[in-house]
Amino acid sequence: MPKVPVSVLIPIRNEQANLPRCLESVRWADEVVVVDSQSTDGSIDIARRYGAEVVQFAFNGVWPKKKNWALENLPFRHEWVLILDADEVMPPDAADEIARIVAADGDGHAGFWINRRFMFMGRWLRHAYYPNWNLRLFKHRLGRYERLVQGPTQSGDNEVHEHIIVDGSTGRLRCEMDHYAFASIDVFVEKHNRYSNWEARLEVEDGLARPHSTAPQTMPVRIRRTLKRIARRLPFRPLLRFLYVYVFQAGFLDGREGYIFARLHAVYEFLAVAKAAELRKLRAAEAAAAENVHAQRAESV
Repeated sequence: MPKVPVSVLIPIRNEQANLPRCLESVRWADEVVVVDSQSTDGSIDIARRYGAEVVQFAFNGVWPKKKNWALENLPFRHEWVLILDADEVMPPDAADEIARIVAADGDGHAGFWINRRFMFMGRWLRHAYYPNWNLRLFKHRLGRYERLVQGPTQSGDNEVHEHIIVDGSTGRLRCEMDHYAFASIDVFVEKHNRYSNWEARLEVEDGLARPHSTAPQTMPVRIRRTLKRIARRLPFRPLLRFLYVYVFQAGFLDGREGYIFARLHAVYEFLAVAKAAELRKLRAAEAAAAENVHAQRAESV
């Protein structure tokens, strides 16, 4: 089968456990670029064995993060770019579907959403966090990740929950992606402890009110942002997060795994709330200290 004229972008750091499965699922792509952050395991050797180009990324602590940096700076061979995380796997029928889209120049669309299903505790979740649509296939010149947070977040060098914003209409892929996001509860806790730093900074800066993007947000993104801003004003957010995943999304139908998944997301919400409160107190103390220094200088003049 001829290679599909699409460039696949995979950001990594120490992903030797996930990377072979991910790379195997996109052997049909004409170009695969792995953007690494100084991995110390066997990830780079694995990527090169699969014929991927490996590029190193050095994070400055604030912006840009890894995917946006790659989109801005790498000379991709093709107009259409597919973004995958190392713990994601494309299905076998993706090659034919994406080949048809590229050949038809997207049928007027600038990007395409793909649905994901989550593997959690050895089980595919069919209700909690499902469906989970992400815009991952798009025309390179028309799409970039939004910037929602200005300051450092200590959440890692990869985008957390930022969306790709494309300048144009979007469609949906029929195929679905498999997401092996959480190899263990420990991995879930480690990731979401970092992600909650980003969530706290987003809340304190009110980043959802002023997304930094040159392209208009698509309707699904606008809806998500509006709902999230409303939710931030509600009391008992950790409980509401649990009820959203376990009841509204019918996570209870996923059995014990669905219950644990929902409880863990409630803990994640609590961490975001607590860290936002801590960050506000720190900012208030810094502002008071700066004002005190200014007053002392004024008195000495």
